[in-house]
Amino acid sequence: MIFKDEEGELYMLSRWNPRQEFNALSDQLNRLFDETLAPARNWEGFTKFPAAELTEADDAIHLKLEVPGLEAKDIDIQVTENAVAISGERKSETKTEGKGYTRSEFQYGKFQRVIPLPTHIQNTKVTAEYTNGILNLTLPKKEEAKNKVVKVNLE
Repeated sequence: MIFKDEEGELYMLSRWNPRQEFNALSDQLNRLFDETLAPARNWEGFTKFPAAELTEADDAIHLKLEVPGLEAKDIDIQVTENAVAISGERKSETKTEGKGYTRSEFQYGKFQRVIPLPTHIQNTKVTAEYTNGILNLTLPKKEEAKNKVVKVNLE
């Protein structure tokens, strides 16, 4: 139904359709979850950070990072006594194909991550192993950070 107001403006009335609004809301939520579950990216399109797993033992901290598709020489690891910084770059492969269609969901670009550590470590004694896209770091704790048990005598 179309009508004019007092100033001559045309308006159109339409019947309210709650199902249409629900579908629009559902689409918006799906887009939000797709963006949230996708790997984190900043505005330049670079991946922000690789997934990590941190476990603490009595004498060391073990850090495992997921960095598939890289060679060990492409990963930069810097360790202070209270944090680990990992950076690198996944370089794209250029393919030229004749007719046809190619779709790629691979992610390329620079990544970096700084992981604060729960206790001070001996950064000169860190060991690293990189196998099948998994980087394992063993970060030995400083002597004063180790959980020492001392017997206290009561007088």
